[in-house]
Amino acid sequence: MSRAQQILSELRPGLSEAVLGQIPELVEVLAQSRRIVCHGVGREGLMMKALAMRLFHLGCDVHVVGDMTTPPVGSGDVLLLSAGPGTFSTVAALAGVARSAGAWVICFTAEPDGAVPGQADLSIHLPAQTMASDAQATSILPMGSLYEALMFLFFEVLVLDLRDHLGVAPSEMRANHTNLE
Repeated sequence: MSRAQQILSELRPGLSEAVLGQIPELVEVLAQSRRIVCHGVGREGLMMKALAMRLFHLGCDVHVVGDMTTPPVGSGDVLLLSAGPGTFSTVAALAGVARSAGAWVICFTAEPDGAVPGQADLSIHLPAQTMASDAQATSILPMGSLYEALMFLFFEVLVLDLRDHLGVAPSEMRANHTNLE
């Protein structure tokens, strides 16, 4: 089996009906949100920024933690977090701030019993090796690459389902793409 085929076979369980079955509830929450703010650390953070970009293309009021234009969160808002290994101190702190302000907290994770998913209003389980679990490596990909790749693919399915739910045409998404490149 080629490396590419092995990677694809490692990703398939993360795109099972059970995993993708978490999307409808997530779509409902995001569709009703006033504002969405995304955060993750490291490469997980890059995947969260990719999700924020697509949510923006859908016409959502979306921001990324740390950008100087990110507004405060409160009631009606959603903080989307990634904590693949179940906890990061900064992610846990942000979850606490958002909950205290009345925002909903949604956590993407490979470890649903972790501290951050435990304090989230909704935890989305993406079953894959993370950097924290790579000592018992089951993937040929290094560190947390399997989790990060699964995040990207899961987010693309999420965006398609949210697009359909919101009734946004592909041409409308394209019209929201920047012209400053």
